[in-house]
Amino acid sequence: MNNEITIVLISHKSKNLIINFVKNIYKKFNIIVIDNSNDVNLQKEIKKNYPNIIIKLIVNNGYGSSINYASKLIKTKYFLISNPDVEGINEKNIQKFLSAASKLDDNFSSLGPRYLNINSKSHVQSDINEKISEMKFISGACMFFKKKNFDLIGGFDENFFLYFEESDFCLRAHKKKKNYQLNEILINHKIGTSVTIKNYKERKELENLYTWHFIWSKFYYYKKHYSYMIALLYFIPIIIRIIFRIIFFSYKGNKENTKKYKVRLEGLMTSIKCKKSDKRLN
Repeated sequence: MNNEITIVLISHKSKNLIINFVKNIYKKFNIIVIDNSNDVNLQKEIKKNYPNIIIKLIVNNGYGSSINYASKLIKTKYFLISNPDVEGINEKNIQKFLSAASKLDDNFSSLGPRYLNINSKSHVQSDINEKISEMKFISGACMFFKKKNFDLIGGFDENFFLYFEESDFCLRAHKKKKNYQLNEILINHKIGTSVTIKNYKERKELENLYTWHFIWSKFYYYKKHYSYMIALLYFIPIIIRIIFRIIFFSYKGNKENTKKYKVRLEGLMTSIKCKKSDKRLN
């Protein structure tokens, strides 16, 4: 058992992915599973087959809130958070995180891997020929922290329910200690597979939830870091485009797209009014 690091997995209806993830590193590392979907079956299976793993079922207050909760349970020097739909987090790569932390003399805010299947337009990565590269932002799907530095930065802003929580953390962290990408750690992130979806209706409800929170979080992020007025000026053209699309798709009789843009407008207006990101599925 490596007592320098704890692996933290955040689960939301991700039972099979969690079990597949932990069975490859069980007994090698400390593991904490935070489930925010009240999955008692996952809890039972872990307690039965993986008794050394700490599992907690908590109220779903968002990804960042779940990580902050887990951080209070960590007793090791370092911890690694990962989405359960990330492939490639094995013993060898975990050791590479530890080696990089040592090379940097623990002078970092967060470390992240290189993603093999990421969209280069939406996620900037460093020069692959550089082993360790300073980055302003790294993906929240997999992040390595020194516990003391994480606490110093203040953890994640729990006002974010979904989206931009890692961007906010990295921007705040960048002002104190740097974030780095480790290009020798190669992983796949199978985006959108971490939640088990039962049917088409549930999928559409989930998509609308993501749409609502993405735009809420984006405005909140801009307001927090660049001021309310600058955020409002930036989003005025977006509001106009959304309203135009609502009118257009309503005229065309496309109920699905009409609803999508109405949900988007609702999320944005909620954020503009400085109200909480309180939209949830029933």
